[in-house]
Amino acid sequence: MLDIFRGLKNFIKVSHVHIDSSVFRLHYSITVMILLAFSLIVTTRQYVGNPIDCIHAKEIPEDVINTYCWIHSTYTIPSAFNKKLGVDVAHPGIEKSHAEEEKRYVKYYQWVCFCLFFQAICFYAPRWMWKNWEGGKIHALMMDLDVGICSEVEKKQKKKLLLDYLADNLKHHNWWAYRYFFCELLAFLNVVGQMFLMDRFLGGTFLTFGLDVIKFMEDDQEVRVDPMIFVFPRMTKCSFSKFGTSGELERYDSLCILPINIVNEKIYIFLWFWFLLLVFLTFFVLLYRLMIILSPRMRAYLLCLRFRLINKEVINTIVRKSKMGDWFLFYMLGQNVDTLIFKEVMHELAKRLGHASKDFGEP
Repeated sequence: MLDIFRGLKNFIKVSHVHIDSSVFRLHYSITVMILLAFSLIVTTRQYVGNPIDCIHAKEIPEDVINTYCWIHSTYTIPSAFNKKLGVDVAHPGIEKSHAEEEKRYVKYYQWVCFCLFFQAICFYAPRWMWKNWEGGKIHALMMDLDVGICSEVEKKQKKKLLLDYLADNLKHHNWWAYRYFFCELLAFLNVVGQMFLMDRFLGGTFLTFGLDVIKFMEDDQEVRVDPMIFVFPRMTKCSFSKFGTSGELERYDSLCILPINIVNEKIYIFLWFWFLLLVFLTFFVLLYRLMIILSPRMRAYLLCLRFRLINKEVINTIVRKSKMGDWFLFYMLGQNVDTLIFKEVMHELAKRLGHASKDFGEP
């Protein structure tokens, strides 16, 4: 099991070359690792040991009733959750047989591991798209300039190559940058869509799941209903029918224990809070991107804030004579290239764009 988790860590290992934002990395690194780990935990719990154990009549073999109830789903009676435990009902949601429309079937448990794996793929998809569209541009332009220790001749040659590329391809990076912004938008739509997907998967109970748990903790102990037990019941019922020796149809009601739901409830309460955090963080990132697209002044301010060694007038000249896509490329390069080397490149680029060398002072 430990070897599997080490493999997961290597699979989603973040490169030392940063081609995206930290919030975007939360989607394809931390979240993917969490979902794959949860999928493995549920799979192990489901296929090693008994995920379901039913109390049954002696006439029915144990493996038959357990397998039948696992495949054909079990059910609870929603109205029984509000009744007093130990007085009106023996277990939450368990009561004598009701009409079919009053039963709430628990159908999801055998699909949880597959759903979590599918969700991990969806979270990685925007990263996969951006990695292909980015095409290794940042890594190629770095030319190992992230390591400041190299000979002056080699450094000068690499700086000239980088400078030539930036000057010759100025105003040609908008489409490249917009593709990344689209991937961030896709990541936001994915996490919102997945919350609605899980709500549908869990029978319309996920969207308010976290709020219900918080409310449960604050309610009076005498009247509260545990939402985790309501959504992920540990005790359920299962109806099994067969023909008797005389040809009459015989019906058996079994009481089933679902120990796997103890794991499921912890997984989904964590995912509710984690996905909510991702929604808020990604939403603010999208607002930030919109400000960058609409405001050149904001782009200049962010470069000044992030790269304090670069003269402010140099930054204003570069931003004024470039486009938004160029700004994004400069920002990404600045995060990956040695600080002093990046400063020298920006100052040289500003000279080529007509900035007077006398204005080059220390910020």
